[in-house]
Amino acid sequence: MFPLKDNIPLERFPIVTVALVVINVIAYLLEIRHGGSFFGGPTESVAVHYGAIPYELTHPGRHCGLITTPTPEGSFSSVACQGMPGVTPSPGAQPATWETAFTSMFLHGSFLHIFGNMLFLAIFGPSVEDAMGRVRYTSFYLLGGLVALGAQVLVGPSSTAPTLGASGAIAAVLGGYLLLYPRARVLSLVFIVFFVTIIEVPAVFLLGFWFLEQLYFGAAGLASPVGGGEGVAYFAHIGGFAFGLMLVRLFARRSRSAGKPEPPRLPVY
Repeated sequence: MFPLKDNIPLERFPIVTVALVVINVIAYLLEIRHGGSFFGGPTESVAVHYGAIPYELTHPGRHCGLITTPTPEGSFSSVACQGMPGVTPSPGAQPATWETAFTSMFLHGSFLHIFGNMLFLAIFGPSVEDAMGRVRYTSFYLLGGLVALGAQVLVGPSSTAPTLGASGAIAAVLGGYLLLYPRARVLSLVFIVFFVTIIEVPAVFLLGFWFLEQLYFGAAGLASPVGGGEGVAYFAHIGGFAFGLMLVRLFARRSRSAGKPEPPRLPVY
């Protein structure tokens, strides 16, 4: 199911949301310049250099780097961090750890990763921006991303896997949208085996199902940590969404869904 458009009318152009999409796209193009590929994403060295690594965040002053070990089957790359057993050399120059908490929010691991994130941001972000105003929305987005990262670090404080993506910040936007516009409807492209159609889906169903899916896969990853999460930061999604639900009222100037008629229905093709 791919969301295409919601039915919430905007009062002004969503300049911050558009700017965020543009910044993310430019960042993706820059990160794949050094050996990466358009569809496959950046190299591991770029991900380790600019991504947020939980081990670095929970071990102040210690940094991580990518090491390559030759094997009979070929070279094998892994992340080694200062303070770990057997790790003696210091990694090369890299951004300060606190900086990676922000740079990681604008980097993505592949074309599908950034496409999915920007699709959801472009559809649900404008209405939340409209309710908050540009300055508050920007603060809400960035703070939601930091809280989401914190949730992921809390679950795996010693993880050396770099965290990339705007998913956590966008999850905060989704949580805020659900609370501000519970009666909104979203025009969605639905694939049923070989049948494709466009239907109008209640936002509460679409976003509620998405959140339950994150809870399920996050719990599955805890139950089976080896390969269970498949590299997806589900707890960042959960943390960001919960942040959006709980704090959106502090940022929103008003909710146009409260006490107002239901938004107009979208045309179904």
